Formats: sequence, C-alpha cells, structure tokens
Amino acid sequence: MSATETSPEALARRALGDGERPSLAGPLSASVTYGWRVLLKIKHVPEELGDAVGIPLLFTVLFTYLFGGALEGSTHDYLQYLLPGTVVLAVVFLTVYSGVNINRDLTTGAYDRFRSLPVWRPAPLIGGLIGDVGRYLLATSLVVGLGFLMGFDAGGGALGVLADIALAIVFALSLSWAWIALGLVLRSPNAVMSLGFVILMPLAFMSNIFVDVGTLPSWLQTFTEINPITHVVTAERGLIHGTATAGQIGWSLLATAALTLIFMPLALYLQHRRG
Repeated sequence: MSATETSPEALARRALGDGERPSLAGPLSASVTYGWRVLLKIKHVPEELGDAVGIPLLFTVLFTYLFGGALEGSTHDYLQYLLPGTVVLAVVFLTVYSGVNINRDLTTGAYDRFRSLPVWRPAPLIGGLIGDVGRYLLATSLVVGLGFLMGFDAGGGALGVLADIALAIVFALSLSWAWIALGLVLRSPNAVMSLGFVILMPLAFMSNIFVDVGTLPSWLQTFTEINPITHVVTAERGLIHGTATAGQIGWSLLATAALTLIFMPLALYLQHRRG
C-alpha cells in the first residue's frame, strides 16, 4: 500500500465510505424527529402521562359533582356548561411541561448536544411541541369521552366535537411558547413548574370555566373579560353545542394568534442568545 493510500485523508475517506454523504435533514424532518423523541420518552416512561390522564378525569368528575347541585341545581345541567371549560383546563395545565422539558434538556446537557448537530436551530423547540400534541389530544379526548359517559349532550354533533378539540389543542400550542421561553430563562425544571402553575392558577380560575362572568364582581369581570382563556372557552361552548358565532370563534383565534406572536419570537430569541 502506497504512502498516498495510507495518508490520514485517504484513511478518513475509507472510514466514512466512498458514497455520497447523505443530505442534511430539512426543518420539517428535523422537527418531526425531535417530536418522535418526545413520544419515545413517554413510551419508555409511561408514568409521565399521569397528568394527561389524571387532570382531565379529576377535574371533570370532581367539579361536576362538587358544584353542579349548588350552581345549577342539577349535575347534569352543570355538566353541559362545565365540560367545554374542562376541555380547555385539561390542556392549559399540561402546557407547562413544554417549558419543563426544554429546561430539563438544558440542565442535563442534552441541549448542548442538539446545538452541535447540523440541523435547523429551532427544531428542538418545534419538535417538542409536535410531541406535546399527542399529550393534548389524549387529555381532550378523555374529557369528552368521560363527559359522554356522564350524560353530556353535544348539540354540535361530531363536527362540533372535533372542532372543539382542535381549538383547544391550537390554543394549548400557542400558550406552550410562553413556558418554553420561561424554560430557557430559569435554572431548573422545578422552578419552571412552580412559576408556571402560579401564573396559570389565577388565569384558569378567574375565567368563565366554572361560572358565568355575569355573576362575578364588577372588578373581577374586567379581568375575566380580557382573559384569553375566557374567549377560548366561550368559543368551545358554542362549537360543541352548535351555537358558535363568528365573533366568538374570531376572538378565540385572535387570542391564540396574539399569544403565538408574542411568545414564539421571544422563545426563539432566547434560544439564539443561548447559542
């Protein structure tokens, strides 16, 4: 073997193969791959789905039978009002995990490895959201399925139910960007979890999920009426009962778009700064 054939360059070419190098993954392919990673983690650690299963079942059953008789005089009547709200409530609390997961990757060093790969830079963030869609779909389906078992009447039919679930998931994805931005700033997953729930609790409970806004004090009505969760829940009730108006759907989509336009650029900027 000649000296040329034993040169470091020749040996490196033989080690890597003589064929053409595979093309780099595109943005969509890389994002889907990271999304698949999220699903694989759930496959190997299924107990991570505890919240996606427990929160929807607990909220739907507990609040229906706890408040139904007092607020509506009938648990069946209150279920018709409550269930569209618990569909939103179920996914809203799960959105925090988008920030927790990205922060966990940062603190364990996994994100440093992702950053060294020749892939589209936002792919880990987008992929995380793609994986979270499965979690949101499971939670909303459980709420609706349990509601039917408890006697819920969907006046909007199958199309209304599907639109109801779709709107909840789209809103959850827009809100997830806020926790991703938080996850890129805070120093531990526990901090993201704690602060996330501190912010979410008043937003969720100071809305129209449980009671009509008109029954609240005037000072509280002002906050409730500008709360994006209120607009989404109003549209959810209209869709699943078949009474939705263009205005209700429009306001919910506007709230969803506003959250995305505010927090998605912020999260991408914070990710760029870390790079």
